[in-house]
Amino acid sequence: MGGLSRPARFLAAIVAAVATGLVPAASAHATPTPEEVEKQLDDAWNKLEPVIEQYNAVNAQLKANQSKSSDLAKNLEPLQAQVDLAMDRVGLYSAQAYKSGKASALNAILNSDSPEQITDQFAFLEQLAKNQNRQISDVATVRDKYVADKKAADELVTQEQKQVADLAAKKKEIEAQIADLNKVRAQYVAKTTATGLKPTNCPVESGSGAGAKAISVACAQIGDHYIWDYDGPRSFDCSGLTMYAWNAAGVGLPHNAASQKRSVRLISRSELRPGDLVFYFSDVHHVAIYAGGGWVVHAPHAGDHVRMAKMDVVGTINSFGRPG
Repeated sequence: MGGLSRPARFLAAIVAAVATGLVPAASAHATPTPEEVEKQLDDAWNKLEPVIEQYNAVNAQLKANQSKSSDLAKNLEPLQAQVDLAMDRVGLYSAQAYKSGKASALNAILNSDSPEQITDQFAFLEQLAKNQNRQISDVATVRDKYVADKKAADELVTQEQKQVADLAAKKKEIEAQIADLNKVRAQYVAKTTATGLKPTNCPVESGSGAGAKAISVACAQIGDHYIWDYDGPRSFDCSGLTMYAWNAAGVGLPHNAASQKRSVRLISRSELRPGDLVFYFSDVHHVAIYAGGGWVVHAPHAGDHVRMAKMDVVGTINSFGRPG
């Protein structure tokens, strides 16, 4: 929760400053211009977006843990049945041997009429012991696997419960900050017209293969709302959009910009082709998809829509990557 305090304080200061006309600006105007407010809001958003991407990463891990926990739970039931069956067999085998009167060395000696019979009886006892040991060993192996898997499942459940609580608290605080941002933007910043969302053809350049499919899908989402933690089909955050586009092209990506960078092959700027990913900022908290001609498609921030933008205007470029 501590990770949210800095952007929260920053945002509170911005909102208060805007409300009182005290936003620092180059001009001497008592009331800030929409451009000045937009710049302050962008700065506030760049403090908040890393928290959102962190939320996405934890949420993705939670979903993976829940899936793993579900798989373990399904495996525990047949394992328990195997343990019960093996124990029943050992008990039945021992009871039969005892009832037959062949289960002790003393009986073997007392009930034998000759040395050859004694030898046969001891051979039987030895085989019986081996069989029982093997049965018991099999039971122990199955039991140990059951105990280990049960322990792993219980630990995952505990971890999931903590993650759910942490995510719920973070979600509430993030949404409160986004609401404040949107109030300021609605009051001071003119809404962008639909024309500004797609100022040129999308994609700008033709391509082939999975990349061409991914950028085509991304272009089709232009105009959809930005909603944090969404990955489609009609609302997206930045990594949700790129994940959605590439998933349509048959390539899975995680719902987190930094994780996406780690999962793709990094390329140079000169190698860029439509569909490639463009990562931004030193901590990689934003990602866009390349449309060609220096343009990208991305989901910018709360209160905005999926749109095209000049690649170098979006933010400080960190790196480029190619999925698949």
